[in-house]
Amino acid sequence: MKRMTGFWLAAIAAGLMGAAAAPAWAENPLGAYIGAGVGVSNVGNYNSCCYSYGYYNGGYNNGDNVAWKALVGIRPIPMVGAELEYLDFGSNNGNNGYYSNYYNYGADSHPKATMLFAVGYIPIPVPFLDVYGKLGAAHLQTDISFNTCLDPSCSNVSTYRLDQSNTKFAYGVGVQWRWQEFAFRGEYEGVASEYGNPEALMVSVTWTF
Repeated sequence: MKRMTGFWLAAIAAGLMGAAAAPAWAENPLGAYIGAGVGVSNVGNYNSCCYSYGYYNGGYNNGDNVAWKALVGIRPIPMVGAELEYLDFGSNNGNNGYYSNYYNYGADSHPKATMLFAVGYIPIPVPFLDVYGKLGAAHLQTDISFNTCLDPSCSNVSTYRLDQSNTKFAYGVGVQWRWQEFAFRGEYEGVASEYGNPEALMVSVTWTF
């Protein structure tokens, strides 16, 4: 009798919990969310890019640049989700120097990427905390500009701009703390490219509908 009573009490409790969760699930069955973030980035080194064009052989400094992103995502089940995001890695200045009898200066590289990720969440016994990894593809656009002149006085300056778009492998890892409809994240993300490997450390916030 006690077992039967316990069974029915558990069934009733489960039913009440399911009924309470039903409205939220009906409103957002995919667990959709939006978010934005800011951080620091490294745009990488684009020697192979500029060298192949025969214009500029100066590397890009690997200093910290301001990066930002916007994202939308879904998490239909606790361990699997997907995200679409736009990440602007910021811009970085290159080194000045001579190449093929030309003096090149004022180089600037500005990579941006639209990325589609599959997101996997690691099951951990800590409430409201998620650790996850992201793998996917990025449409990487790299805008490079620089000035070049033939004589040391640079009396006759030519300006060049190279715009490149490539689809590359994207990856990331992160941790987030969830509070009600919000999640606060720390993430590392990057894109693998022969024109450099732009990467960023980001902090961001998401809001689940």
